[in-house]
Amino acid sequence: MIHNQTMQAPIRWGMIGCGAVTELKSGPAYQKTEGFRLAAVMRRNEELARDYALRHQVEMYSSTADRIIYNDAIDAVYIATPPDRHKQYGLQVAEAGKPCCIEKPLAPCYEDSLDIYNAFKEKNLPLFVAYYRRSLPRFNKIKSLLDEEEIGRIRHVSWHLNRPANPVDLSGEYNWRTDKKIALGGYFDDLACHGLDLFSYLLGDFEEVHGTRLNQQGLYSSLDAISSCWKHTTGVTGIGNWNFGGHSKQDQVMIYGSEGELSFSVFNEEPVCLHASNQCREFFIENPENIQLYHVQNMREHLLNNKTHPSTGATALHTSWVMDRILGRTSDPAQLN
Repeated sequence: MIHNQTMQAPIRWGMIGCGAVTELKSGPAYQKTEGFRLAAVMRRNEELARDYALRHQVEMYSSTADRIIYNDAIDAVYIATPPDRHKQYGLQVAEAGKPCCIEKPLAPCYEDSLDIYNAFKEKNLPLFVAYYRRSLPRFNKIKSLLDEEEIGRIRHVSWHLNRPANPVDLSGEYNWRTDKKIALGGYFDDLACHGLDLFSYLLGDFEEVHGTRLNQQGLYSSLDAISSCWKHTTGVTGIGNWNFGGHSKQDQVMIYGSEGELSFSVFNEEPVCLHASNQCREFFIENPENIQLYHVQNMREHLLNNKTHPSTGATALHTSWVMDRILGRTSDPAQLN
């Protein structure tokens, strides 16, 4: 199959992993997108795979990833497993010569992300990563407001994300999201990558990144308190603070310009607020029922109509580098090149 040319519809997708994220956020988006068909699903527990397939009207299911990846009846693969399996399955999909979408983050660390990126680059295969905010109308409205200089020249961005410990954290029950062997940064790995990737999209690539991190609560092995400061290639400065043992839930981004400010939430469905010229304007743009719908539709445009997707292996690799810098795992900015 030649992937430097457009493909032919319908593109038959195989999905590896049938967890909660696929029930509403992503799985149905592949079924609702014209030119795509969710043709097969895989889960290690075959009964759960069968149950998912029956409920979502998917014709094929398996408990073995190889039966999806190397199946001639499957044209492309969506990897929706925990991040520690992304590299293994991603390299197999590249070996099979098929386009791939991988859930975020691309991999738990920059080194593994680079291996995945290079495998697809060497074969000239499309690689997408589910940083779907780059495709959502709400955040593209923010991008247009910034590009049109509605707050003047952008100077600084700050993000504060605060969440209290949840019942699972307090119970001591195992959770892969807070196992440092899978996610060193804990919930930071799962959540902060969304906002940091979005900032790259809105403000330009990161150029300098510094971080401070620790485990304040001792409830699990991953980190739970992380702070960072950075600079974008556009000259915009930034700070971030992510704490998963605070009192209340907070998610607030503020972008400061020479002539105003713009505030919004990364995760909450709240209005985008523009403060400029002594007035405040609010924009509320509702998310689709299946939040990855526009992301998946943009993959169709990329694969069938030769239009560039906003979230590729290259953009996700940059986000992996930023995450590693904050977590203290990558010391050489030259690795970006």
